[in-house]
Amino acid sequence: MILFKYVPLWGLIIAFMDYSPYLGILHSEWVGLEHFRRFFADSDFIVLFRNTMGINLLSLIFFFPLPIVLSLLLNEVRNNVFKRIVQSIVYLPHFLSWVIIAGLCFLLLGSEGVINRLIMASGMQPVDFLTNPKLFWVVLTAQSIWKEAGWGTIIFLAAIAGIDPGLYEAAKIDGAGRLRQAWHITLPAIRNVIVILFILRIGHIMDVGFEQVYLMANGAVADVADVFDTYVYRLGIQQSQFSFTSAVGMFKSVIGFILVIVANSLSKRFGEEGVY
Repeated sequence: MILFKYVPLWGLIIAFMDYSPYLGILHSEWVGLEHFRRFFADSDFIVLFRNTMGINLLSLIFFFPLPIVLSLLLNEVRNNVFKRIVQSIVYLPHFLSWVIIAGLCFLLLGSEGVINRLIMASGMQPVDFLTNPKLFWVVLTAQSIWKEAGWGTIIFLAAIAGIDPGLYEAAKIDGAGRLRQAWHITLPAIRNVIVILFILRIGHIMDVGFEQVYLMANGAVADVADVFDTYVYRLGIQQSQFSFTSAVGMFKSVIGFILVIVANSLSKRFGEEGVY
């Protein structure tokens, strides 16, 4: 943790320099907050912020609750063989690379893809799933759900496994059905885990999977596909603006850190343990 997380932090100093690989950190010119001023004054800043927040808020609203719901459903399965088969099926997409998933999306959702062929065969007009800016964020969210929702159930299922079975037995005696047991026993028992994961997820609200967006983006959706991660790649890797893109990365990290602190404080006010 110290070697790979804390030691590299000293390199963030180049965000305040006009860093040159030839001069190194010790001899590069110090420019202070110039890169941050340039970034906030850039006309792309509002677009980048809007796209990044929009994609992440959709993920937070639709993706985050699904592993919880899926965990509750899996917990109700009494046939262990069937339960393990279902778990294996929903875990599998996690191990696929975004390249494979993007390829599957092109085959299924492209203008000549399987879904559009079925739509045309039924007499309707094809849908521009991949080139319609209004659908781009929806497609990304659906991809994330399909790929990671099953994997996200692992922590919740582990938390559910730690619940005292006697609570369920007592609830059955009182006449509680499965829905009541899930609502009054299971969810309250894993509430602290949900809050902790939610706080950690809030800390990554400025991050969007670069590989996913980069593979799915095209000229038709450029206005809604450009996020901080692709912006950093374009300027930092392709144009070698290391100091400027380090400033962008530091901005993202500071915002995430502040959001974690605020979310953790709010959780404590509501009586939860929080992250720390």
